[in-house]
Amino acid sequence: MRKIILRTLSRFRLLTAAVILTVAGAVIVSLLPPLVLERIINELTQNQRVPAALGLEYFGLLALAGVLTACRESLLTVLGQKITHSMRSALLQKLDRLPADRLVRQDPGATVSRFVGDVDTVEELFTSGIISMFADACQMVSIFVILFLRSRGLTLLLLAVLPLVFAFTRAVQKRMLRAQIDNRAAVARVTNFVPETIRCIRTIHNLGRESYMRNRYEEVIGESYRAVNRTNFYDAVYSPVILITNAAVVAVVYVLSASGSAPVRAFFGMSVGTAVAVVNYIAQIFGPLESIGMEIQTIQSALAGVHRINEFLDQPVRWDAPEQIIPGKIQTAGGSDIPCIEFRDVTFGYDMKTAVLSHLSLTVMPGEQVTVSGRTGAGKSTMFKLILGLYRPVSGRVLVCGTDASRIADSSKRPLFGYVEQHFRLVPGTVRDQIALYDAAITDAQVEQAAVTVGLDQTIRRLDQGYDTPCTPGLFSQGQWQLLSIARAIAAEPPILLLDEITANLDADTEKTVLTALKKASAGRTVLSISHRLYEDMGGREFILS
Repeated sequence: MRKIILRTLSRFRLLTAAVILTVAGAVIVSLLPPLVLERIINELTQNQRVPAALGLEYFGLLALAGVLTACRESLLTVLGQKITHSMRSALLQKLDRLPADRLVRQDPGATVSRFVGDVDTVEELFTSGIISMFADACQMVSIFVILFLRSRGLTLLLLAVLPLVFAFTRAVQKRMLRAQIDNRAAVARVTNFVPETIRCIRTIHNLGRESYMRNRYEEVIGESYRAVNRTNFYDAVYSPVILITNAAVVAVVYVLSASGSAPVRAFFGMSVGTAVAVVNYIAQIFGPLESIGMEIQTIQSALAGVHRINEFLDQPVRWDAPEQIIPGKIQTAGGSDIPCIEFRDVTFGYDMKTAVLSHLSLTVMPGEQVTVSGRTGAGKSTMFKLILGLYRPVSGRVLVCGTDASRIADSSKRPLFGYVEQHFRLVPGTVRDQIALYDAAITDAQVEQAAVTVGLDQTIRRLDQGYDTPCTPGLFSQGQWQLLSIARAIAAEPPILLLDEITANLDADTEKTVLTALKKASAGRTVLSISHRLYEDMGGREFILS
């Protein structure tokens, strides 16, 4: 993650330099108004005329300090957004390269919290963390130097009080941090709980488990509520304590400076103008002190986020070697000595205890049509996942066109494979988008030709906007959705078709229509399918998986 941040800072050098300049300028300029005010008050108490320029200088410095502070916050926000964008882009790229077995083991709520909560804490690390803490520390040191020159007694008094205030600040903030972490964990569980409930809503209704799910949800919401309440309590307690301490220090300074004891008055005494300036500086000290405590908490929270992000980025990717680019066109009509698909003594299991496939060997030559059959759980769909490179075999090799399937580059997969599932998966967009899947390499002519091949072109053209009609779930019948799925699979003109029980949920008439379209789509292609009915209707070779 450090490389990502450094790369972002290097990429936006001018923005980084502007942040540094505004931070330094805001610190320096904020120290000047109390000194000008001291001169003004001292001249007034001595019945001297105050130059108008001095008043303008005071208000000008206040305005300049405000402008620089606003610029600092704005630039820090922009820089934080740049870092956030880089972090989320890196996480997304990593997510895209994770092996399928790791993807299915990821808790969706935890993954979302990394993209949202943890990345936001890294942004806060810069916007209200390290840089802000450095600025506040510099401001405090500068104020102490000025106060030491004006009143050594006051400086010693503050040095005695501030450690106690800081200890109280840290105690409160640590408790707030623990409460915020508890709340974040509860929110992550809620984030995971809601889609899980929606996905299983029919089962919940059928089994009458609504009250059970409601109680589980209320329990998680309750955890979040209690954590937020703790945070609010500590936040409400902290500010009054700081304000009272600030007032007490000012009162003690005024009492000691007006003491009748000459040594005490010499140690704490000051002019009226200096007293006004000192009050301003004391207020400026307590502000950064509170901010530093919050910034330490932000840094601690961000470090937890940094750890979780690094943990995500350090996961192994699908490839431990450069990906292989498969040529756009390969021989599919026979005559080639290189099999299209080959399983060489493959053993695979989703865990270390159970083998789904054991010592499987299968060769599919170019142009051949093979139907895989077998009992439920024999590993038919698993074979497709291995061919698509989503998983790696425990032993043996899965080769596609002579290349290890798990090393085929993503950019080569759609031009190589056409995959048709049992159910059509709708994506946001038009009918054209359903077929092209926003792939810029697929032309409108290829989209329309795919629709013609499956016999869906005229149906689409009769829609209000033809291929540009927004796609909704009720736009097509079940059989037409399956035809659209086949059109999507062949739009990129792939040489290999993988068909996964595509007629399992169709009635006899609809199945006949789909099979007719499938025969046209399969012409000149290597086809590996899962279905007894496909084998009986389309011919080819049957491979029984025991």
